[in-house]
Amino acid sequence: MIRLWLFTAIAGIVLGADGPRVSYTKIFPGSDPAYMAITIEQNGAATYREAKDEEPETFQMEADAVQAIFDLAGKLDHFKRPLESGLKVAKTGDKTFRWDKGAETGEVKFNYSTDENAKLLQDWFERISESERTMTNLRRAIRFDKLGVNDAVLRVDTAWSQKRLVGREQFLPLLDRVAKNESFVNLARERAARLADTLRAAGAKATVE
Repeated sequence: MIRLWLFTAIAGIVLGADGPRVSYTKIFPGSDPAYMAITIEQNGAATYREAKDEEPETFQMEADAVQAIFDLAGKLDHFKRPLESGLKVAKTGDKTFRWDKGAETGEVKFNYSTDENAKLLQDWFERISESERTMTNLRRAIRFDKLGVNDAVLRVDTAWSQKRLVGREQFLPLLDRVAKNESFVNLARERAARLADTLRAAGAKATVE
């Protein structure tokens, strides 16, 4: 059984290494975060980190979001052509899109692009970063700042209502924890329960569709 498990795990790693995978990095000293790196597998498995040497956050992306990201990568020729605008604009960070599929790779770096598809793809990655930081804020509040939990849940709720929340499934365990823990204020518990129901309903609807 151990050998079978090991073989399956290794096979999974190999398949993941073959891609296809879309990656994004942004380096912008002085901003918050100053560094971010995101990878998206075609099966929706995703990673996020804010330091090169840290263990990444892992989560599952929604199928429609993954499809949108991979469609945009295709429209951008899998990053085999320049995207830099060449315009004299303020520095907004060194950004890199990368495509990996087995031996096939594509990579493009830019500061600012006027390509609408590049803008849309960059916005997807910014949404992912915002979502992961929102989740980190909620997790930290649950552990260390009970009085701040309501504001942290409200931040998640706002991101959802503004259609900026990505990887909604990862929020459910935290929201359930708040909803069921009487040590948190009732407002936070009620908001967390309501939001968890909303996210589950959205997931169920997406599965049916």
